Amino acid sequence: MIRRFAPEDFQEVVEIESEAFSEHNSLLYMGFYETVGDGFLVAELDGKVVGYVVGYRSAENEGHIFSIGVKEEYRRRGIGTALIHAICDLFVVNGLKYARLEVRNSNIRAQNLYRSIGFVPCWTEKKYYSDGEDGMVMKMHLHPYRLLISKQKYLKPILPDSESFVTFKCPISYYR
Repeated sequence: MIRRFAPEDFQEVVEIESEAFSEHNSLLYMGFYETVGDGFLVAELDGKVVGYVVGYRSAENEGHIFSIGVKEEYRRRGIGTALIHAICDLFVVNGLKYARLEVRNSNIRAQNLYRSIGFVPCWTEKKYYSDGEDGMVMKMHLHPYRLLISKQKYLKPILPDSESFVTFKCPISYYR
């Protein structure tokens, strides 16, 4: 299940963030909770927070995905993808047309994930990270139809008793 961040999730989010990123500032996440509200989401499985995403409006028509992380033992299960779709859905609901994020040039796995969802590389920010590594800026147009197409490969068809229609089930449900 994907839901809004709550203060009791703080320690688990900080653990995920420190596991995933070398640059670490745990107080930043409490600040995000206080300022971005709906844009701070967590993925929960079996009562345990296993991932998070933070996004906010950064310009008139653009949302910025500031950070996304998934506990290492839960990666490659569609959780990161579901979190990205959830934050992009919130961007669309809030009238935004584009999503932007930055990713380390060395993080090929994350770049491939973002490309599979529809993000495209736009430019490189030289020495973007504190250790001097360059960062790739990626953007995606948030047209609702485009988002639907990108989600379809992650949806699993379920045939009910009557084969006259098909419903779809996401790997993680999203509740507002």
